[in-house]
Amino acid sequence: MIMNSATKDLENDHFHILRLTDVMEKIIKAGHPDLDDLETVVYLIQNYADGFHHTKEERILFPFLSEKGFSQQQGPVAVMLADHIRGRNYTKGMADSIALCKQGDASALEQVFLNMTGYVNLLRNHIAKENNILFRMADQVLTVENHAGLLKEFSTVIPITQNGGGLTDYLTDIERLDKKYH
Repeated sequence: MIMNSATKDLENDHFHILRLTDVMEKIIKAGHPDLDDLETVVYLIQNYADGFHHTKEERILFPFLSEKGFSQQQGPVAVMLADHIRGRNYTKGMADSIALCKQGDASALEQVFLNMTGYVNLLRNHIAKENNILFRMADQVLTVENHAGLLKEFSTVIPITQNGGGLTDYLTDIERLDKKYH
């Protein structure tokens, strides 16, 4: 097993995304969250989970795996891509429902929670499939040189936050929410 590999890099992202799903679950259980915190969750999904992590998968890893014989129309990569779309739909549902809450529609909070729950369940299942199936299959066909090249390409995906910060800002937001909704 390669210690510094493209798949390990993505699994590290998964660790933080799973922390975010744990926070989302805590927010749901809290029942009456701060709407700004809900917007932060959507921001983190759109910019960290999707904008940063899924960009590395969809624009770099998955096309490379296609060159190695992995179909994007069927099989594990196709399932992952479909999951990404489903996750974006849940995120849009959250954002739309939060907007309704901010306009005074208290009943929209239930839709926020339903979409959050759907996202949490989807992502936990999705990450398990990637970590335990797709990435292990990828490790079987990727060489040390392939991993190094992918990691170099991953480094071009730069996470820039709304405050002009980087990756640490996303992780700090997750930590802040985790502490608030313990």
